[in-house]
Amino acid sequence: MSEELIIDCEKVKFTYNGEEKPAVNNVDFKVKRGEFVSVIGHNGSGKSTLARLLNGLLIAESGDVCVLGYNLTKDETAPVENIFGQKNGPVLIGSALDVRKHVGIVFQNPDNQTVASIVEDDIAFGPENIGIERGEIGRRIDWALEAVGMEKYRNATPARLSGGQKQRIAVAGVLAIKPDVLILDEATAMLDPKGRREVIEVVSRLNKEEGMTIILITHFMEEALLADRTIVMNKGEIVLEGSPEEIFENGELLETYNLSLPKISIISQNLRSAGMEIKDVLRPGELAEEIVKNMQNKGISAGQCSKFSPVAVESAHEWDIDINDLSFTYSKKSPFAANALNGVNLHIDEGEFFGIIGHTGSGKSTLIQHLNALIRLPQTLKHYRKPKVKKGQPAPVVPAISVGQFDLTSKKCDFKALRASVGMVFQYPEYQLFAETVFADVAFGLKNFNKKITAEETEQAVKSSLEMVGLNYEEVKDKSPFDLSGGQKRRVAIAGVIVTKPHILILDEPAAGLDPKGKNEIMELLHKIHSQWCKTVIIVSHDMDEVAENCTKAAVISEGKVFACENPALLFKRADELTALGLDIPLTAKIARELAKSGIIIDSDCTVNGFSEKVAEVFGGGANA
Repeated sequence: MSEELIIDCEKVKFTYNGEEKPAVNNVDFKVKRGEFVSVIGHNGSGKSTLARLLNGLLIAESGDVCVLGYNLTKDETAPVENIFGQKNGPVLIGSALDVRKHVGIVFQNPDNQTVASIVEDDIAFGPENIGIERGEIGRRIDWALEAVGMEKYRNATPARLSGGQKQRIAVAGVLAIKPDVLILDEATAMLDPKGRREVIEVVSRLNKEEGMTIILITHFMEEALLADRTIVMNKGEIVLEGSPEEIFENGELLETYNLSLPKISIISQNLRSAGMEIKDVLRPGELAEEIVKNMQNKGISAGQCSKFSPVAVESAHEWDIDINDLSFTYSKKSPFAANALNGVNLHIDEGEFFGIIGHTGSGKSTLIQHLNALIRLPQTLKHYRKPKVKKGQPAPVVPAISVGQFDLTSKKCDFKALRASVGMVFQYPEYQLFAETVFADVAFGLKNFNKKITAEETEQAVKSSLEMVGLNYEEVKDKSPFDLSGGQKRRVAIAGVIVTKPHILILDEPAAGLDPKGKNEIMELLHKIHSQWCKTVIIVSHDMDEVAENCTKAAVISEGKVFACENPALLFKRADELTALGLDIPLTAKIARELAKSGIIIDSDCTVNGFSEKVAEVFGGGANA
């Protein structure tokens, strides 16, 4: 790594129009050429604003933002002192456009940077705009697509891809520029575990082999650990800085900045409380080694705790969901035809907190959109004709879905009543917001489903809904939903769905992109709703720890089919099979696998507390365990 400073920010301040408090305040931020820096902080801490200041998408109101010798806060004709401490005179001043040729940024939402109707054209857009030779552009497209595992989608249209696939294309588009500095703003938040690993491996390789400077904004602690240096932001300021190990040793301090401890630190604390001498470690293998040492010191060479048995959910079965032989193809009979579902069969009992997991493009989002008829079965469409049975061949398979008392195969199905009973929160909450005020947005569905509701009843329902999701009614009701932070938008989107008190609530990646504390708050909210009045909660997630901690049952979707459906603890024992499908297993399951190599068998529910209790149980049993 070079000692040359590639980024030097001094006393940087930026305030958004209409806001009193600055989003970035008095920030000093330096990055050396070839350095890998991770930036963490709660939602609204100023991380994304800082990223946009570094490539000139935003211009600081005060202070100096110097990148690659350009000072983005100074007039082009005004000289400045040499920011790199060199003796060869002042640094040349350039424009934000010059900086963007060398500083690439990948945003959390890929739709914000998709510009073309064909994938390869989208990736070529950046290199073409900086004057790269045509033959080299072709080679860069090949390399970038291979780097993110999207070679077979070269001629696809981005609009037809899943959220995770779009994100890979967005990453490829920036990689094709081969920037000096690559900024990733929660760029892996919507990817499946395999996709996340692939992108981070590419980024790490570019950093180590080609000396590319990386700034990684993330809420995934395992990603932050890969960096040379970690920076913690809080309320627009940099409050901690050091190696990842140094940062995560300050667990109690991190909590004061609205960041939760990593799960591995919580497990370590739990085991210390149980009498074990566990050092602070940050990787599953290291914690397994610590546990084995403690067991061996107590004379335990092998142990088998009591076998975990999942508890069945009690149900009246009035709102069960049955899906039979469901297949679906986007743009059927067109050049862009894409098969999403291939004969899905699934039963979800009323009362479940149900998880749906699967690799990017497996069909998860397509599946859930059938459950409230956003995608309707073909036999309910106006021009549907029953397929003819060909002589000597079996009758065509006809899909069927029932949700409670609703038969979604019938043209007589009351789809409006169905949608009032089955609420849907989409992957990107901002797509669900449209009204001028938060109040109007939350009230829309309520008024649409109940034309006779009074103004007083509407106000009370909206107030109750906003307060349930943790927002202050008086503070936000008259604000534009588009002026809110990402976390607040998500809460408003959820409020706009739960205001009708649906029997079934479906959420597509409800906690993606949120900081650890925000994730915990969203899941606590969903459990509260589930316990009070919502019969069934269904979440689509790429976070295996989230599924293990919250779900009573989970289904794995792969290549448009149900691969497995069972209790998460039983499901995550099939680690090799899940890994082959591009998925991951929870942290606790990773530690358990390492322990099993030493003969210590931990059979738990895969939750942090459940795993900790089972380890303590084996340890407490002593040499006779």
